[in-house]
Amino acid sequence: MTNPEPQLTIREAAQRTGLSVHTLRYYERIGLLLPVERAANGHRRYAEIDLRRIEFLNKLRTTGMSIQQMCEFAALSQESDLTVPQRLAMLEAHRNEVLTYLDELRDNLGAIERKIALYRSIEEKQG
Repeated sequence: MTNPEPQLTIREAAQRTGLSVHTLRYYERIGLLLPVERAANGHRRYAEIDLRRIEFLNKLRTTGMSIQQMCEFAALSQESDLTVPQRLAMLEAHRNEVLTYLDELRDNLGAIERKIALYRSIEEKQG
């Protein structure tokens, strides 16, 4: 049975996800992505579900999750629902790390804002 979903080439998937063709192949090779469907000529064809997985992986990576942790999460995701507690624990731990980082960024931004206010006040006195 043929998949009625539109299938994207690896270049189209790269454009849609913001990843390079090389990175998509690498993610598949290391198990972050399940092997994608192939056309009769052997070329990869990405479906919407593949793009959604890639989008989530991008979010994990952008928020600082290591490739090793992402691989661990992906391996658990490919198992049964019995691994939901481990996946949940991983995501909660990562969320906590992201929240801590956001707090640090807010503190740093506050220091920058204070320095800007200081320089503006000096400029006003000079001007």
